[in-house]
Amino acid sequence: MDSAHALDAGREFILVTLKLSLPILLPGLIVGILVSIFQAATQIQEFTLTFVPKLLVIITVLVVLGSWMLSTMVAYITHTFSHMGPVLK
Repeated sequence: MDSAHALDAGREFILVTLKLSLPILLPGLIVGILVSIFQAATQIQEFTLTFVPKLLVIITVLVVLGSWMLSTMVAYITHTFSHMGPVLK
């Protein structure tokens, strides 16, 4: 395995990781910021108020985008295993 294959594999791994994690993390971040602004404005400091909305949004995103995420992961793994020939030589 030369350095070009290693760099391509690493770059593809990072891109797939970002592609799969951002749809979950970004809505959770946005809801967390909105709940924090609401808590600061109303001075309600309840821990479940921050946890429950983020959990609901993340579950909703997983339900909506779960099949796409799974197919992306399977395609990446299939591509990685099918291109292992040059790595093993």
